[in-house]
Amino acid sequence: MSPTVLQRIASGDSAAVRECIDQYGALVGSLARRLSRSPSDAEDATQEIFLDIWRSAGRFDASQGSDKVFIAMIARRRLIDRLRKTSAEPPMDPVETLEAVAWADPGTASESSHEAQQATRALAELRPEQRQVLELGLLHGLTQSEIAARLSMPLGTVKSFMRRGLIKVREYMNIDAERILSEG
Repeated sequence: MSPTVLQRIASGDSAAVRECIDQYGALVGSLARRLSRSPSDAEDATQEIFLDIWRSAGRFDASQGSDKVFIAMIARRRLIDRLRKTSAEPPMDPVETLEAVAWADPGTASESSHEAQQATRALAELRPEQRQVLELGLLHGLTQSEIAARLSMPLGTVKSFMRRGLIKVREYMNIDAERILSEG
């Protein structure tokens, strides 16, 4: 099996860096535009994300997921960090934000990736409260305590909604939730 683009970056292949930007630039740019306050902030975030990808490529483990998932998670974390730095409270978007976040640039074929469609359908199956808790935790990066305070909900309820919601999404997407939870 040939090495992935991230494995090649980790081994020092300079051509892999350009390939990574070409292959995943639309994904990172789309996420940055959706979760940044301005176009220039999105451009800065995109550059920071690719620097993080370059620095983190050595931590990538192909047995844990694809290049795309690893890159999307780095992007998400960096964007949440940027939102936290610019304001004490990230802006609240409607629940539809989760459904609108596609893992690619609008108009591209990769936007309608099977995984994104499955995740959107899985989220639609959740109760509105569970969906809102997952949105605040996963998309906005709030802690469970912050979610409880924001929603005026007991912390135990937030934890239960988060756990049950994630299990339901994983079941819907045919991911072995118990194995993942026991490893995490």
